[in-house]
Amino acid sequence: MNEFRCELKKYRLIKELTQEQLADQVGVRRETIMRLEAGKYNPSLKLAIDISRVVETPIEALFIFDE
Repeated sequence: MNEFRCELKKYRLIKELTQEQLADQVGVRRETIMRLEAGKYNPSLKLAIDISRVVETPIEALFIFDE
C-alpha cells in the first residue's frame, strides 16, 4: 500500500507563513492545511500546484508518495 507523507509544514515555516495565511492564499480553510500537514488528506492537483507556488517548492518535495 502506498504511504503519503507531507513536508508542507517545513516549507511553510521557512516562508514564515501561518496555516491561516497559507490557507487564505490558496483558497481553502485552515483545517485543510492542518489535515495536509498531518498526512490525513491528499490534495487535488490544483491545490498541490497552488501550494507549491506559494511556498516556492516543487510538488515532489512537498507531497511524497512512498510505494
